[in-house]
Formats: sequence, structure tokens, C-alpha cells
Amino acid sequence: MAGSLAVPCVRYQSGWPSPGAALCSVACPSRSRGIHRLSISFLAFLLAASAGAAEVPLDDVDAHVFHNTEGSVTTFKSHPALQVLGPMTRAEDKLVIVDAELADGTIEVELAGGVQQGAMAAARGFVGVAFHVQEGAEKFEAFYLRPTNGRAEDQERRNHSSQYISFPDHPWHKLREETPSRYEAYVDLVPDEWTSVRITVEGDQARLYVHGNEQPTLIVNDLKLPETSGAVGLWVGPGTAAHFRNLRVTPAG
Repeated sequence: MAGSLAVPCVRYQSGWPSPGAALCSVACPSRSRGIHRLSISFLAFLLAASAGAAEVPLDDVDAHVFHNTEGSVTTFKSHPALQVLGPMTRAEDKLVIVDAELADGTIEVELAGGVQQGAMAAARGFVGVAFHVQEGAEKFEAFYLRPTNGRAEDQERRNHSSQYISFPDHPWHKLREETPSRYEAYVDLVPDEWTSVRITVEGDQARLYVHGNEQPTLIVNDLKLPETSGAVGLWVGPGTAAHFRNLRVTPAG
């Protein structure tokens, strides 16, 4: 038909257009062509923004690998969430491996960390995100938070509110002893409160952003597993009761 225009017909899922949306032909009057061109440009922007990005569902425990952790789907602070419990051991390989992989890119999630009843005195509600996770969780890197440190009256504890580690060769205590303050930083935190976290990974550099801040809380310029492709995981520490929601993984490219 004269004056017709091909317009993307976008299938929607969870409010976002599918990157694989089909194209269909829609008859458009010539006088409306400018409006439809604008619509096409906007839809193309949405498609480009979502290409390669993936919302990772957390509402099916059978879809995840629980490595030294326990999990269940629950409601926390009025939101559906995945609850993850960390056993009372000091091992750092406590995580839930999800169906997402990343070398370079961005990980976004909302999380909350609290201390389990009866946990050891050193429990801090440790909660974070692992990346570059290798098979069997034999190796991985992670950024995590210590929520009970965020508003502690002890300044030294506050200084240890966020942390980078690389398992198994660079645990937190080794990094703190050998390079004090390089892999830790202060950030305001409250236990058992939803906290937005964003992690960017590029080559041998990674940055941790908290609370939607434009500036990173913690910068690591010497990742221990640089340029490694691996799974993404939800990380917890000993004596932690953590909750996660709205996980999104966007590979670079």
C-alpha cells in the first residue's frame, strides 16, 4: 500500500521489549509518517538498550545451584525475593550460582543482608555478588557488603563496610594484611534494608556502585581473574540471612 511503513511489533515481557521482536508491516497514512518515524526511533532505542541484557529470574530455586548455601522464595519488605542463608562456617565459597555468564559487563541487583539469630559475634550480614565463577565455584571474584558496619560507632568497622575478594587465593584477611584499605571502603548501610548494587567489569578493572550513586564506592584496578568468563553468583557470608531481587546481567559488546 502506498505510504505504508514497516513498524516493529514488539512483544512485551515484564514491561520490557524482547530483543528478538519480529517486524510487521503496518499501513500508515503518509501524513502521519513523521510520527511513526519517531515511534520507530524510540522502539529501536529500546531494542538496542535491551540487546544482550537479561533479567535473571530468581523465583525458581530449581534453576540455581546452591553452593554451601540454602535458599527459598519468600516475601521480604513487601517484595518477592530469593532468601539465601549462609552456614556458620568461615569459608568464603558460599554462593548461589544463577543462569547467567559474564566476562566484561554490568551486574545490577537489589539485596539486603542481615544476621541470623544465634549467629557468631563476628557475623556482619555479609551479602554481595560473585562474578567470573568457575565450575564448582573453585574460583571466583566478588564484591560484598558488611551491613552492620555501615553505621557502627567504631570508625574502623565503618571503614570495612564494602569488600573485594578473589577466591581462593585472595581472601579478605590476606588482602587486609598485605594491602590495608586497598580492597575495602566505607559506605552507609543499614542491615535488612533493600540496597541497590551495580558492578561494572572491564578487563582487569571492576567498580562497585551502591545506592545508585554516580561515583563508585570501591575501585579495583587489578582483578585477580581478569578477562575471565564465568557464571554470576549471589554471595553470602557466615551467619547471614540475605535477600535478593531484580537481578540484571548485561554483557559488554
